[in-house]
Amino acid sequence: MLSLFDNKKTVCGIDEAGRGSLAGPVTAAAVILPKNYKNSFIRDSKKINDQKRNHLYDEIIKNCITYSIISIEAKKIDEINILNATYLAMNLAIEKLKIKPDKVIIDGNSFKAKKKIDFECIVGGDDKYISIAAASILAKVKRDEIMCKLSTQFPIYDWEKNKGYGTEKHKEMIYKHGRCEYHRMTFNIKNKQLKLTI
Repeated sequence: MLSLFDNKKTVCGIDEAGRGSLAGPVTAAAVILPKNYKNSFIRDSKKINDQKRNHLYDEIIKNCITYSIISIEAKKIDEINILNATYLAMNLAIEKLKIKPDKVIIDGNSFKAKKKIDFECIVGGDDKYISIAAASILAKVKRDEIMCKLSTQFPIYDWEKNKGYGTEKHKEMIYKHGRCEYHRMTFNIKNKQLKLTI
């Protein structure tokens, strides 16, 4: 079971989804869980199947003190770059919380806060702390939902399955039909997009 960061403080966990995708938004979630909250099923969203993730999404929203989810669209990502777009999504998610946390913990190794907050970046945080893992689930489920909706407009790209990531089929369709308005025009599809660590 993942641990709480500090059960004496109001801790907000933050994580994102979609940073390395070729299309669609980058989505960040912030969540504050009750002190001493336990759920042995909550873990890094990448290690859970869709059905379990969707169930946990509802559980987290039902049991958390407060949460927020923010998506930054592809056009804005192209404008300010993916790293800044991720920072923006995370900052807006913090601002949207109904309660101000004592401490913010973020999955990754860097973050730029817009306002003065006590934050800590934790590499592999979604595998260590329950609030970050919960945020990873909220971000992933919400972004997957967005990509499935966008897929109905542009079914040729198979976003319902690949969620905008650079699978061979997705790249093949881009070569064949070009990109659409939801693609990130600044992302290079010929070489594997480098994963940005934040």
